Amino acid sequence: MVMFLFLVVALVLVVGAVTLAVVGGGENGPLPEAAPEQLRDPLPPDRPVDRADVEGLRFPLAVRGYRMGDVDDALSRLGAELAERDSRIADLESALAGARAAATHGPVSPQHHASAENHVSMDKPGPRQEDRP
Repeated sequence: MVMFLFLVVALVLVVGAVTLAVVGGGENGPLPEAAPEQLRDPLPPDRPVDRADVEGLRFPLAVRGYRMGDVDDALSRLGAELAERDSRIADLESALAGARAAATHGPVSPQHHASAENHVSMDKPGPRQEDRP
């Protein structure tokens, strides 16, 4: 019985001390409100996203997992940039295929010259006339 009373008194003292520490706050007053956790490493708005940006991206935890808005924004941004890069790659591959086809077929006739202007050659250009002695 003595042990039970001792445990009850110890429990009351601990609860009272914790309550005084939280409510009283000591000399600084009550504890300040905690700011809601926000996305710490947002994707850079002024340049394309690279691999290091994606690897360093950390989403804050919410009550039931991650904040859907933060995750949706990041995924939308990544999806748009990947689509833009895929389009650019397709354009460059098409230009390269056209340049290779033009190189294998010899000189371009005047009627095909207009369509050949849109293709980009990946070959190293030769010296210009004004550069020659």
